[in-house]
Amino acid sequence: MEQKPPAAVIEAAHRTHLTNLPLADTRDFEDADRGFIAALEPCVVKAADGRVVWDNDAYAFLEGDAPTSVHPSLWRQSQLCAKQGLYEVVEGIYQVRGLDLSNISFIEGDTGVIVIDPLISTETAAAAMALYRAHRGNRAVSAVIYTHSHADHFGGVLGVTNQADVDAGKVAVIAPEHFTEHAVQENVYAGTAMARRAGYMYGAALARGPQGQVGCGLGQVGSTGEVALIVPTLDIRETGETHTIDGIEIEFQMAPGTEAPAEMHFYFPKFRALCMAENATHNLHNLLTLRGALVRDPHGWAGYLTEAIDTFSDRADVVFASHHWPTWGRERIVEFLSLQRDLYAYLHDQTLRQLNQGHTGIEIAEQFQLPPALETAWHAHGYYGSVSHNVKAVYQRYMGWFDGNPGRLWPHPPEALGPRYVEAMGGADRVVELASKAFVDGDFRWAATLLDHVIFTDENHARARELYADVLEQLAYGAENATWRNFFLSGATELRDGNFGTPTTSASPSLLGQLTPEQIFDTFAINVNGPRAWDLDLAVDVTFLDAAVNYRLTLRNGVLVYRKADADAASAQATVKLANKLRLLAFAAGDATSPGLEVTGDADALPSLVAALDRPDPGFNIVTP
Repeated sequence: MEQKPPAAVIEAAHRTHLTNLPLADTRDFEDADRGFIAALEPCVVKAADGRVVWDNDAYAFLEGDAPTSVHPSLWRQSQLCAKQGLYEVVEGIYQVRGLDLSNISFIEGDTGVIVIDPLISTETAAAAMALYRAHRGNRAVSAVIYTHSHADHFGGVLGVTNQADVDAGKVAVIAPEHFTEHAVQENVYAGTAMARRAGYMYGAALARGPQGQVGCGLGQVGSTGEVALIVPTLDIRETGETHTIDGIEIEFQMAPGTEAPAEMHFYFPKFRALCMAENATHNLHNLLTLRGALVRDPHGWAGYLTEAIDTFSDRADVVFASHHWPTWGRERIVEFLSLQRDLYAYLHDQTLRQLNQGHTGIEIAEQFQLPPALETAWHAHGYYGSVSHNVKAVYQRYMGWFDGNPGRLWPHPPEALGPRYVEAMGGADRVVELASKAFVDGDFRWAATLLDHVIFTDENHARARELYADVLEQLAYGAENATWRNFFLSGATELRDGNFGTPTTSASPSLLGQLTPEQIFDTFAINVNGPRAWDLDLAVDVTFLDAAVNYRLTLRNGVLVYRKADADAASAQATVKLANKLRLLAFAAGDATSPGLEVTGDADALPSLVAALDRPDPGFNIVTP
């Protein structure tokens, strides 16, 4: 179905934005271009089978003035994020930007190179490595540093090194304490739901262009190649911990529970350079991502930024991060980090002040205003996170989902609520009439609310679907926040063209292979279909022969419980001996015949347990019932 042009009210709003934005401040463009060495041409990366996993050239339309279908501030940010190539940060530190959602950085040591955050995919990391080597020499990788536990900072590790070299001690892999636990957990426990919603958040299925996806504020989009994980060989546990890697001294600062559960900053004295991971980027970040995550702690986040300023700013000539472009000069570093700190602290403190005055999260979000110094700082704009959804996240962190009004304590779910509203307003056609008037009046938020009720009453109401898509499209055109734009446009796309599923997968075989036995059992437990398992009463001993450890699994009342215990055939229906944990994953996936599996006792016990597990649905509906 054809897209519509921006409405007059959107065009008028953008003209107002152009008069209010600090467009005379072009320092970001100067910084983003500084140190440029070479671009990757063409900037298209393919997998071994010829499939395109990265295409930065698709963003070539980001030139000139902003079209009326894109917020001018977001257009500016997208132009900056689309710059790609190899850049010198300072002599000895280089970044490749624009080859994935994140940056990859290279620190030149005495004999080789230290790689920081090897992107999402093997293929894009390998392309970045090749671009670096083409201009800096064929240096061997001496170490890999993961700044934190999100996949865009480790998934491409096999593009820069391999497990054999790590096992042989040729390459160190360095990460913050608890990195592997959180990296695996986030991508597996709620991975299917997160990946489906991430398709909306990043606009992965959308066409690139002025009426489609223009980026995500943090970068363009994630690559879609092979995601892998090599487990760290060195865990960083304490702030002030120092290590010398390939002749380069590195001083670490722990920052757990900030942008990621496991995260760290670090400083290179030789280069007077500070890496801030993803805690100080050129946008307002998320306290709760639209794809879903645990609510982050803005108070702790701000505190770690203060600590970084106090610890490193007098010694730093440049600060760089895993997204966007660096900032040079002590005065500008302090200003940048201080404003970033104030941004998260202000969101935290002012939300708490207002919730203690009785305001709800949605009320606080509607009236929340940043101080002028933050409003005029480009890097405090909500291209990726937003003031609105971050305020609601702070409220959720402290108060939960319930706003205290008893009338909202037990509402009907949408599929029951929609028909009641529609009936009260005079039927679906009448509600569509009201939504049409709201559309003409430019009240797109109200139109979306009305049409949401119609769709959850009759998802096949043709006029409602058409108008709802048009409404979401206009909301997208008006959004400064890239992830909001992508959500709105993705909803419009599915209303017009149908469910596009999950364009990317979060739980790769490499990640699944890093699950501990306990985490595998946790994934089983959260997938038990409770009602289907009510009548099951199972006790199974599972022994992993490679680790010489046994677990007793019980399934009763729809609850799977596991504990380490000696095998006891007398009290177990079955005893299962597995060569390793991968064999258990293979069995759960349906492989009952390959070697490495021996069952004694009731041969049906383990299959009965596995049969009680549901398979996650990567194509569940979002904008329709």
